[in-house]
Parts: sequence; structure tokens; C-alpha cells
Amino acid sequence: MYRISKEFHFSASHQLKGLPEDHQCARLHGHNYIVVIELASRELNAHGFVRDYLDLAPLKRYIDDTLDHRHLNDILGDDGVTAERMAKHFYDWAHARWPEVSAAKVSETPKTWAEYRP
Repeated sequence: MYRISKEFHFSASHQLKGLPEDHQCARLHGHNYIVVIELASRELNAHGFVRDYLDLAPLKRYIDDTLDHRHLNDILGDDGVTAERMAKHFYDWAHARWPEVSAAKVSETPKTWAEYRP
């Protein structure tokens, strides 16, 4: 199996509602997010690629136009703003466009990652 991945960055705020009042994530706060999309294929295309990285430009546009420097609760809804749910969101968005997508990962801090892999 061949695997490739591409990393994307954006900054945004969110608030995890329903947590105890004294939980730091219950307060409005922001992150410098990293999103990694992984694609996999048993075969390479005629150019020797799983997929040309340039094909992933629509994901960069989506992130820049829809998520960067926004309040994610407004975009994804109050239930969609955990790193785990965001990983699923990015997987679904990307897999609908590129069937080779096999996983999506989201980092909120340098030490934390959430991954969705069906």
C-alpha cells in the first residue's frame, strides 16, 4: 500500500460547551491547528503518484476561506468542535472529493493529535 499525506494550517477559536465551568476548554479560546490528510492506494497512477498533491488545493481553499480566523462553533456547530469531530469532518470533506483519502488528523497543540480512520 502506498501512502501520502499533506499538512494544512489554520488558526481559529472554539469553545467546548457542556464542560464544567472551571474546565479551561469551556472558555472561549483558540488554537493554531494542523490538519493532515492521508491518502492510500495499492496502485500508482500513470505519473507514479497516489494522487498529485496539487489536486488537494481545494482543501487549502476550503480551510482558508471557511475556517481560518473564524469561530468554529459558528461554522461547525457547538457539537462539532472537538479535535476528534473535526478529524471526522475533514475526512468526510476530503473523502467525498478523493476516494483515496484514508485518514485525517487534527492537532490543537504541539503535543496533541486526534485522528479519524474508518
